[in-house]
Amino acid sequence: QVQLIESGGGLVQVGGSTRLSCAASGVSFSDVVGWFRQAPGKDREFLALVSWTGVISDYADSVKGRFIISREINNTVDLQMNSLEPEDTGVYYCARGAFSRTPKNYDYWGQGTQVTVSS
Repeated sequence: QVQLIESGGGLVQVGGSTRLSCAASGVSFSDVVGWFRQAPGKDREFLALVSWTGVISDYADSVKGRFIISREINNTVDLQMNSLEPEDTGVYYCARGAFSRTPKNYDYWGQGTQVTVSS
C-alpha cells in the first residue's frame, strides 16, 4: 500500500526559504515521487520529481535554481524552496507516479500542505 504524507509549509516571507517533506511508504525503485502545487483557481502544476533511487530529477522552469528536490535516506522526498515569491503560494502535494510532469500520470497523492508567501 502506497502512502504519502506531506509536512512543513506554513507562512513564509518573500525571499525566504522553507522545506517540505514527503514521508513515503510502499514506493518501489521503478517509481518517481513528484511535487506539485495548486494555487486557488488554477490547475495543479508540476514542480519537481525525483526517482526513488535518487539518481534522476527534473524541475519545472519556474522553480529551477530555486527549489531542490532530494530523496532522503529515511524514505522522505524533500523539497527545499528558496527565494520564495508570492506566486509560490498554494497547496503543495507529493505524489507517486511515472517519470512525467503530467499530474494524471501519478496515482497516489498526499493530502497536501499549505504554503503562503507573504510580504
